[in-house]
Amino acid sequence: MPSVTTEGQSRRLASPWTHEPTDLTPDSVFIRLWRAFMTARVGVAVALVILQAVQHLLAPHTSLWPLLLCGAYVIAASTVWFTSPSAPKGSLLSHRWLLTIGVDIAAFGLLQWLQPHAVNYAPLLALPVLLGSVMGSLSLALASASAVTLYLLMLAVRYSGQINEDSSAAFFQAGLTGMGYFVMAILANQIAARLLGEEERASKSQRAMKLQTQVNELVIESIPHGVMVIDARGMVRSANPSALKLMAPEDRLLATPFTLTLEPGWQPLLDIANASFSQRAPLARDLVIQHAGKSPRRVHVQTQLTTVDETQGESLCVAFIENLPELEARLRKEKMAAMGRMSVAVAHEIRNPLAAIAQANALLAEDLTLPGQQQLAGMIAQNARRLGRIVDDVLNATSVTRDGAGNASSLPLDAVVARATQDWCNQNEGSSCVRLHLHAPGFEVMFDTEHLRRVLVNLLDNALRYGSRTPGSIAVSTRAHSHETEYGWLWSGSLRIWSNGQAIDPTVESHLFEPFFSSESRSSGLGLYICRELCERHGALLGYAREASPAGIGQGEGNAFFVDFKLQRALQHHQSTANTTG
Repeated sequence: MPSVTTEGQSRRLASPWTHEPTDLTPDSVFIRLWRAFMTARVGVAVALVILQAVQHLLAPHTSLWPLLLCGAYVIAASTVWFTSPSAPKGSLLSHRWLLTIGVDIAAFGLLQWLQPHAVNYAPLLALPVLLGSVMGSLSLALASASAVTLYLLMLAVRYSGQINEDSSAAFFQAGLTGMGYFVMAILANQIAARLLGEEERASKSQRAMKLQTQVNELVIESIPHGVMVIDARGMVRSANPSALKLMAPEDRLLATPFTLTLEPGWQPLLDIANASFSQRAPLARDLVIQHAGKSPRRVHVQTQLTTVDETQGESLCVAFIENLPELEARLRKEKMAAMGRMSVAVAHEIRNPLAAIAQANALLAEDLTLPGQQQLAGMIAQNARRLGRIVDDVLNATSVTRDGAGNASSLPLDAVVARATQDWCNQNEGSSCVRLHLHAPGFEVMFDTEHLRRVLVNLLDNALRYGSRTPGSIAVSTRAHSHETEYGWLWSGSLRIWSNGQAIDPTVESHLFEPFFSSESRSSGLGLYICRELCERHGALLGYAREASPAGIGQGEGNAFFVDFKLQRALQHHQSTANTTG
């Protein structure tokens, strides 16, 4: 491969057809130059034919050989023009080069040789020199200039034998013309090399830009937030799928570009875009997108204008669209997480001083004799226990989130519920209030024993706190249901804690299982939240319903908290069936 020297350093010249490293597209400047050269050759050939024909008509006695030569040149130039739409590849002596540069030098040289004094065809020899210099390597350019210079010197030798004048002027003219061809060849090759380098750099930049554009599109399409690009006329130039999903009516599919004036529901988005253009500043608003016959959508929109100069064209407005309910839920979740971390830190700090207060109060109560003093000590002990329960609730909520499902195992539901309920009755004054209705013999659930006991105790505490504390005011019941499927028998079970308390207000019911929410000031608001987290960790569902009392109690309607356990395959059912049939 030839090399071009620039500023003392050697670099490889990747020619359009003589060097494989260059991959030229159909729109390459060198492909267009090649076609221009081929068209110029055909045009010169046709002009020469016309010139020779006119000359023969004006002087019929002249030879027909120049006309026949020009006709053959037209055929050769036209053949290459039609058969070589792109630049050829090959070595210096490739047949493609012989059909172009070689044919040109031979044709113009023979014309000059056949008509030495009629017409000067020497200027036409610049065409093959330029073709080899621009489209080929430096070696081809110098070879073309050398061939033309040798031919000019041969003509000078011929002329010197035909005239009696001093032949030094003819040789001087031939040498000077050849020197000019050499200079033209080198300069044209250097310019072509520079043009090729610029084209390669532009091609690399274009590929990098396309790659970056694809990456940006992938990123924009994958983000959950909506992104829209809007111009000053309200035309949406581009939008990612999230934005189209948020803004489009439910029964329509959108494809960019489209204008925001097509739907009346898009008017708020158009207004904030126009306001951002007029104020030349970013804006943020909560908007309501209301389409005819559809439920409204609340979105949060932030706009940002592209920064361009006045001479670079119009500015564009980029709108970032978020689903407002999802944004609010995320903010609430982050806020609750921060509150939880702060509460845990505070609970750890309170636990040790609280234990010291309770212990000191117990020591002081041993020496108190007056009823008033004993009453004050009892109040201190009662409130210390209350604070202790709040601290335990906060720490338990954290441990539930961190520990997950714990040590889950298969537990007999009725046995665990009966034992936990009896332990709770022994520790509380509500033993006469509780009625057990266990109807799930043999049914087992996947649950951690301590976690299931904690769920039951929390629900019983709530039932006792808000119930009437009369006999039968609390009912604990279990139930199992079987489902026969193609895969065998599947069983589902439930646990219900019912109490005859007053109906829960609807505004309170919607927040029952949220952390730190309570309808009274003396509660931490973490009990039901802990129960729900424990149930979800084991695949169970905790819910609330207002329903009638279990059969046999006759207390009317009350509040029921239920735990629905996930489906279990009952193997013992198959075993009992097999034993019966055997």
